[in-house]
Amino acid sequence: MANTGTTKAPSTKGIFAASFIGTSIEWYDYFIFGTAAAIVFPRLFFPDASPEAATLASLSAFAAGFLVRPIGAAVIGHFGDRIGRKSMLVMTLLLTGGSTFAIGLLPTYAAIGVGAPMLLVALRLVQGFGVAGEWGGALLISTESATPGRRAFFGSFAQFGVPIGVLTSNLAFLFVAGMNDEDFFSYGWRIPFLVSALLVIVGFIIRLRLSESREFQQIKEKKAINKVPFRELLRNHPRNLILASLAAIAPPAIGYAVTVYMLSYGTQVGYTRNTLLAIILASTSVWILAIVVSALLSDRFNSKLLYAIGAVTAVIWPFPMFALVNTGTTGGAVVAFLVAAIVQGIMAGAQGGLFTELFDTKVRYSGISIAYAIGATVSGAITPAFPALYLSTGSSNAVAALITGLGVVSLVAVLGVKRIIPPTPVPEPDAVPVTTEP
Repeated sequence: MANTGTTKAPSTKGIFAASFIGTSIEWYDYFIFGTAAAIVFPRLFFPDASPEAATLASLSAFAAGFLVRPIGAAVIGHFGDRIGRKSMLVMTLLLTGGSTFAIGLLPTYAAIGVGAPMLLVALRLVQGFGVAGEWGGALLISTESATPGRRAFFGSFAQFGVPIGVLTSNLAFLFVAGMNDEDFFSYGWRIPFLVSALLVIVGFIIRLRLSESREFQQIKEKKAINKVPFRELLRNHPRNLILASLAAIAPPAIGYAVTVYMLSYGTQVGYTRNTLLAIILASTSVWILAIVVSALLSDRFNSKLLYAIGAVTAVIWPFPMFALVNTGTTGGAVVAFLVAAIVQGIMAGAQGGLFTELFDTKVRYSGISIAYAIGATVSGAITPAFPALYLSTGSSNAVAALITGLGVVSLVAVLGVKRIIPPTPVPEPDAVPVTTEP
């Protein structure tokens, strides 16, 4: 008997809600840790160290979340390729949101001593494990149900979550940053973490109502599910897995330099905490606009080309960015962060469409999740090197050189990837859609 209705694609509205809102919540959870790592945790969890050493230790705790991301991506990707995209998206939301809420309840070093930073790192590891499978699932729910010629645009729904996460996490900290220091460091910093529980409930309800992606439903109906997706991934797609992992390094390298390290470095140059948060907040609108424009251009022309253009800007911008911040002027920082937002947006807008085209549907969740996680792990694990380089050289040029080097790696890698699934052409406005379905 013919199967009726089982491959019906979810609505565009439902895809957008599940990808954009859910991913925004998860990245909110993730970025409030980064913000707190720069302005709160050094004082409350590493008080016995010098300010510089405390900042380094705090950023190391931030980086710890990246160590488990390849493992989380492999595990969640495995079940995402076997069970489905939707169920994994629900699980990642609970893992990330639950650990974030628990961080808001943690006792500090003053209360329990060395146990406090140990618990902080443990919860960061859980957070990192959960978020490792988030991007891949949210992306595939979108791209695998995209209309013809709109793969990158649909993929951009998941990409919006990163700047929105930065926006909302900074708004949350701006809300409490107006407190006096005693109240802020006593309980104010906990509020952004505890609020995440309400956001997770919203995301949970949205994702429970979501349908499975169209392409995954089709291979499931054909009984084409692979028992060990990771093995097939290594056997059939080793080149793209390696190159996609390297290509994924540049966007988070620029992102963490601005949203995490600059919150610490900027105060040394003379900016106030609130000024830096406000500028980063303002830059997110440019970031989102750049994602949309890049996604539309990727669908119209070539996602690989757009990503390579973004990687070129990632190579060029770090030195001017630090030079502008080093002026100590608000205008300089605004230009530095706004252009950095464009750099990230160009690559993010093209990334969803490009990465979807690099792997077969049967191993796609594993492939894109592992590649994305490895790229983010390299960038995130290097974040503590930023203050270390600055302390050892006394110059921001060493930090800029490191970020530029990561951009070069991504540029060379993206030029070498080979798409195994051709992009679908954008239909002409008056064209009649062609379908192969009976």
